Amino acid sequence: MAAMLLVLGLQPRQRPLTQDDIDAAVRHALEKEPLPSPYAKAAEAIAPSVVRVIGLMDEKDDGDENVQLNAEKKALDRSLGTGVVILDNGTILTNLHVVHGARRIKVRFHNGHESEAQLINVQPENDLAVLKATSLPDDLEAATMRSTSDLRPGDQVVAVGHPFGIGPSTSAGVVSGLKREFRDPEGKKMLTNLIQFDAAANPGNSGGPLVTMDGHVVGIVTAILNPTEARTFIGIGFAVPIENAASAVGMPPF
Repeated sequence: MAAMLLVLGLQPRQRPLTQDDIDAAVRHALEKEPLPSPYAKAAEAIAPSVVRVIGLMDEKDDGDENVQLNAEKKALDRSLGTGVVILDNGTILTNLHVVHGARRIKVRFHNGHESEAQLINVQPENDLAVLKATSLPDDLEAATMRSTSDLRPGDQVVAVGHPFGIGPSTSAGVVSGLKREFRDPEGKKMLTNLIQFDAAANPGNSGGPLVTMDGHVVGIVTAILNPTEARTFIGIGFAVPIENAASAVGMPPF
């Protein structure tokens, strides 16, 4: 027993962990495996529910993207935008101006599956359209929506869509303001109660989701403010609150 106590007495005692030790261990772990950004997590959460929407203005156009069209013809014959799946039966929200005047509508899902879609409802006062895909991919995921009642200026958001047909693309920013108004360039139509945000949005983002850091949809991107003819983003975008969008589908308010 005395020999055992002598051996134990000779062993060095472990120093108690300090906060500095813990901080150093955390820094070391993060350097080896950095955590994904909150923007990346939000984009990954919504990605399976984002679709590309193509409004075909020509009955002869089958929507084949391998066909080379010049920019002018493409602008005349196709309307490109974004949509988000809100019910797993293939119900999709997008902007009315994306599909307005289209003879046919096609959608392309996250996994590449393509389908014809039917226009089943519109809400012109909020520039919203509801589509129903004819065929669905396996394991289609609907987006999660949440109330905007606790949304505040400064909250982080991402906009996911197909700007200029490129995508899905993600841009990040913050909510810049609430209850904004926007009048279209022709001055004929006024949209109200909009979410203003500064995540980059351009033609083709229309109809896409505005998403919080938990991956939940709070709005449908509908317009950008640009007083020039360039039609490119200068830092002010607008989205229709998801409560308005949900009502277009007949879903109850939050």
